[in-house]
Amino acid sequence: MSQPAARPASARPVFATGAFASLIALIALSLAWELWLAPLRPGGSALALKALPLVFALPGTWRRDVYTLQWASMLVLLYLAEGIVRGMTDGGLSARLGWIEALLALVFFGCALGYVAPYKRAARAAKRLGKDAL
Repeated sequence: MSQPAARPASARPVFATGAFASLIALIALSLAWELWLAPLRPGGSALALKALPLVFALPGTWRRDVYTLQWASMLVLLYLAEGIVRGMTDGGLSARLGWIEALLALVFFGCALGYVAPYKRAARAAKRLGKDAL
């Protein structure tokens, strides 16, 4: 297991909190949408399983693990795409839920990048300093 990265001075924990909150909201929306609000089939849809990959990101997002936030930010782009497609093609409540899904995915993506960016800058600077020392 790798050592946790030292927190750069410019890191903003509010972004990690925003990422965690939007992830919880996205999971809740996915489950409610496909089980009760507007399922593809009456009584619920197996599409509710789409929340499962997001659940795997919860512990690392809670711990503010940079690696988890990086891969989860790529994963959430699938939910952004689904939200846009369903927002544009579905009708009624399902379309509105699609746009909400897209918005939550975008919030997570922005917050995750906002939190991870200072770590990436610090790593690049450390790498540059290491090469200069050689």
